This record gives sequence, C-alpha cells and structure tokens, in this order.
Amino acid sequence: MDGKVVLITGASSGIGSALAREYARLGARVVATARREERLQTLVEGLEAGGAQALAIGCDVTRDGDLERVVSTALKRFGRIDHVHANAGFGVAGWFHTLDLEDYRRQFETNVFGVLRTVDATREALWASGGNLALMGSVNSFVSLPGNSAYCMSKAAVLALANSLRHEFRPRGVAVTLVAPGFVHSEIRKVDNIGRLSENASDPIPDWLCMDPDKAARQIVRGVCRKRRLVVVTGHGKFFVCLQRHFPGMTHAIIQRFGVSSRPEPKRARGH
Repeated sequence: MDGKVVLITGASSGIGSALAREYARLGARVVATARREERLQTLVEGLEAGGAQALAIGCDVTRDGDLERVVSTALKRFGRIDHVHANAGFGVAGWFHTLDLEDYRRQFETNVFGVLRTVDATREALWASGGNLALMGSVNSFVSLPGNSAYCMSKAAVLALANSLRHEFRPRGVAVTLVAPGFVHSEIRKVDNIGRLSENASDPIPDWLCMDPDKAARQIVRGVCRKRRLVVVTGHGKFFVCLQRHFPGMTHAIIQRFGVSSRPEPKRARGH
C-alpha cells in the first residue's frame, strides 16, 4: 500500500476509524471524512504521529457537493485516489407500524444515496487509478429481520448496487467489493432513528458476540486488496449469509422459532 491513497467516509469511529489505522499501518496515505470533525482531527493526528500521511475533511454524505469538495481537496493534496470505502451509515430500528415514510427516507438518504454520492464523486479518480471501490453493506444485505425493515432494505440496495457496478467498472480496471459485517464493536447501535448518538446507551449485543473493529478492518482491507467480490466479517455473519444462500427456509424457521428480531432504537438520556 506504500504511496496509495485511500478515501474513507464515516471515519470518525468504529470500522471507519479502524480502516484508517489499518491502511496507514500498511503505508497508505489516508483521507478521512465524517461529520464529527473533532474526532477526525484526533484520528489524523494519531496517524501522523505514527509516521503516516493523512488528511481530515469534514463531510456529510447526505449533503450535495460535500463529497466533490472532499475529492477535489484530496486530489490537490495527494494527486490520486486508489481505494474508496463508502463506509458512512447508520441504522433506523423499529417495527413497520411504528415508523413513517420519513424514517425510511432518512435511512436511504444516508445508507443508499450517501453511497451513491460517494461513488459519483470518486469514480473519475478511481477510473484513472484503476483502483478499488468498497461499499459497506451488512449481513442484513442478505438476511432481513423483523423490526429492521428500513435498515435491511437500505443494505439490500447497496448489495444490488455493488453487483451492478462490478460489471460496469470492470472495463475501467476498478474492482468492486461488498463488505458485509456482522456484529462489530461500534457506536451504530447507540444511534437513534434521527441519527443522534446516545453515548450512555447500552449496547444490546453481548460483548462476546462483537468483533474488535481493528480485527474487522484487517479482514476487510485484506479482502479489498485481493479484489474479492464479497467480504463477510465475523463467524456468525458468515454462517447466516451461507445459510440464507443455501437454506433460506431454515433461516426463516430459525428467525420464527427463536423470535430473532432487530435491536430496539436507543433512547436518549433526559436533558439531551
């Protein structure tokens, strides 16, 4: 990765920041973007302290023009972009009858249109470098759960987009990878349906079931650099993706039999 330039959206926490650290460890130059600029700056200062070249740029993937500004700044600084991780996203939780159309629009604006904006803004640079494009899907791209329709729909859309772009970008020399994590330690389950972080909220997923984000990042980067079409992260994630592909009836029966459902929307503390 020496000399390669990697652009990562949603890099202020979780898998995004872990990806930035892993690419920097491998010698890449990192362009880290997210809405929380203070966290980004802390991340980049840490990368630079370790000898890496890095750039922090505030960016909201739901806002038209932000990603074009990021790409322009990155190209002026580094001259090229080799890898793009469309990582920014969050999850709207709730049963269908408790949600309204605005909840679904908000979910798609970040998880789908945010990915589209990222691809659209970076495609010329990727075509020029013959680089790699990684789209952040989920195990829920394949397995849908009750109480999680908005999020599952959005991640299924990213799966479909990756499958189409893989054919379209191949003649340009660009490999497209869908990343499908299972449970990884991150803040996504502490973010409410409006996109607000509740730092004091407890994670409904037991600690033993969640993978460390740095370990997840190593698996993701390895898969992307090897130009794999799909990188499923975590053992339970691989199990359920395989089960859904080959025995969908069994997946349905497990969800029904054991009452598997989505995590609830995290509640914000009083005064917040």
